[in-house]
Amino acid sequence: MKPSELVVLWRPVGPEELRLVEESGFRRFPPRLPEQPIFYPVCNEAYACEIAERWNKKDSGVGYVTRFSVLASTASRYETQVVGARHHEELWVPAEELDAFNDAIVGPIEVVREFR
Repeated sequence: MKPSELVVLWRPVGPEELRLVEESGFRRFPPRLPEQPIFYPVCNEAYACEIAERWNKKDSGVGYVTRFSVLASTASRYETQVVGARHHEELWVPAEELDAFNDAIVGPIEVVREFR
């Protein structure tokens, strides 16, 4: 597979979500809870670090940043949303489409940062 066929994304997670990712063999993100209508991977590591450090760490004592690659043809279905500063870019994947999005992940989901 050519690098141009993939998009690298990041996902800040807390310990519970990371446990579920680990249970999948680092291949899938868990289904959303009823109060979570979207799954939002972020488009850059700096933003993922902000979320993990400021929110996940505050809420649970630790925050992690995961990195993964997804087929560009799948990522392109979702418009990039800017939700604050210019670098606060996310893809908004409807919860009901998360299984198909997970199917488009190529390779393992990696933990690249940890904040305690």
